[in-house]
Amino acid sequence: MQICELKNKKTTFKDIIYKYRHAWVLSYGILYIAWFAYLEQTVTTKFHIITMPVDLKIPFCEYFIIPYLLWFAYIAFGVVYFFFCQKEDYYKICAFLFTGMTVFLIVSTVYPNGHYLRPLEFDHENVCTQLVGWLYRTDTPTNLFPSIHVYNSLGVHIALTHSECFQNKKLCRLASLILCVSIILSTMFLKQHSVFDVLTAFGLAAVMYYVVYRQAYKKVLLLLRVGKPEKSPVLHDLRL
Repeated sequence: MQICELKNKKTTFKDIIYKYRHAWVLSYGILYIAWFAYLEQTVTTKFHIITMPVDLKIPFCEYFIIPYLLWFAYIAFGVVYFFFCQKEDYYKICAFLFTGMTVFLIVSTVYPNGHYLRPLEFDHENVCTQLVGWLYRTDTPTNLFPSIHVYNSLGVHIALTHSECFQNKKLCRLASLILCVSIILSTMFLKQHSVFDVLTAFGLAAVMYYVVYRQAYKKVLLLLRVGKPEKSPVLHDLRL
């Protein structure tokens, strides 16, 4: 009788809103897009040039446009998957991504930056060079570090490898690693970013990895749950 009642129970719109109430976190995207669009329109000619000698030794390769564009699907998959399947991992990946993206916006605002690494013309023409040309027209070579393409790729791969959902899915973790590395390389081989942008992205990711996935995150959770840490023996031996 109870089973029949459960099957016949209708899911209301209110139930759906309550179940997915954690979607409010994604409203950050509105702030990010608006802020980034402002930077793209204002940082055009007057900026600090960001380059390293090694940048000139890295050849241009248009075929890296494929993993570069796959970045959008990669990031969307990471966020959407955890949104529906694992709420705690969803909050972690959002904390990782959105904090780093905010740091990037602040850096670009107080220290306008860009480069002149892009080739003026392509040696030959194919589908990939056409896609690169479209990319160059839509994305200015400014507001570069830390590279969000690199940082967010690291964030998604870290989220997947630290989630129980993927502990027994070696092929998925391997595919994620290959795509993550390919995306990182694409930023340099397409002349979208300097090696400096990549290194700063790794540095920021290392800091956020410790904050979100190591002891620092656990300590914050304990502080929120306990309320008064000075009276809790659980926190006494906790160290960062």
